[in-house]
Amino acid sequence: MSTWSLVVPLKPLAVAKSRLADSAGPVRAGLALAFAQDTVAAALVCAAVRDVTVVTDDPLAGTELAALGAYVLPDDPAAGLNAALRHGADAVRAARPGAAVAALNADLPALRPQELRRVLDDAAAGAGRAFLADAAGVGTTLLAAAPWVSLAPGFSGPSRARHRASGAREIGLSGVDSVRQDVDTPADLRAALLLGVGPRTAATAARLEFEDQRLG
Repeated sequence: MSTWSLVVPLKPLAVAKSRLADSAGPVRAGLALAFAQDTVAAALVCAAVRDVTVVTDDPLAGTELAALGAYVLPDDPAAGLNAALRHGADAVRAARPGAAVAALNADLPALRPQELRRVLDDAAAGAGRAFLADAAGVGTTLLAAAPWVSLAPGFSGPSRARHRASGAREIGLSGVDSVRQDVDTPADLRAALLLGVGPRTAATAARLEFEDQRLG
């Protein structure tokens, strides 16, 4: 079984998860941190994961995620999501040139280690790049690159089509909902809560009073 170095990008908490602003209000930044904490904690106990590098300029998030066991790398490019991912992948491979590297979203609060292992094992079955589409079927939650293969991330917006067009193989596994369910909107959060989120997200979400019309 291959082991992977994961790169997880995280915006400064003050601007993260803007589409939750209306429903989450002052809890929004706390939710963004909780999502990242539960994502990283689950990834670190996945048998297919060697290490996790978080790329962020947020001091609180950096401290909290380092305490979980992640490496924290400043977002020196400060040029958006894909630049941060390239920066993280380059740092991993500067230390270990033959590393298998995967980009993972920071907003997967329902992430199950065994489901992540299945996705990464599937990615390891190929020699190039592979990706997993999000629950909506539009974006991407994971992009993996085999040793000596460039990650070449194309996240944001309709990244599923972008990654497919770039030559990456789409991972078609069923039963890996926790790896697909990222959270951008109140409806996404409700879906993640129904799957069962990690303890930090559960505690933070409990501070919210959702209205049905806001959650779709």
